[in-house]
Amino acid sequence: MHLNRRTMLAGLTVTAFLKPSLALARESEIFQTNGIAINGSDAVAYFTTGKPDSVFNSHSASWHGVEWHFDSAENATQFQADPTKYAPIFGGYCAYAASLGYLATTVPEAWTIYEGKLYLNASLRARELWLRDVPGNIAKATKNWPGILG
Repeated sequence: MHLNRRTMLAGLTVTAFLKPSLALARESEIFQTNGIAINGSDAVAYFTTGKPDSVFNSHSASWHGVEWHFDSAENATQFQADPTKYAPIFGGYCAYAASLGYLATTVPEAWTIYEGKLYLNASLRARELWLRDVPGNIAKATKNWPGILG
């Protein structure tokens, strides 16, 4: 088979269209698993009970295209009335990871309420590091957000 310049250019053009894109899709603004926000935890419960709930919640509401679960109809109603009051900052992704410039998933038991806002972390160790300088970490994470979504 004889390759000339025209055949090579045509082959490269076709290859460019068939090659999968290297660009990554933008991450969801809300940490979710199978369309359910923050591991199914009740965001309102962090404020009302001072701890994560059981995550076996029978009430739900939709916000930002994601399903949020709640322990009670009252909590669902409170959330729907003012979602930004209860939804975790940085979309429920790890606040400490955001301060370092990347995304990480979170676990319900690693959390902090600081100045009336909920922050979640990837692990209890990440929470420990987060707590060493909450205002500084918030400033860094805010600067990195939303650029780290992709």
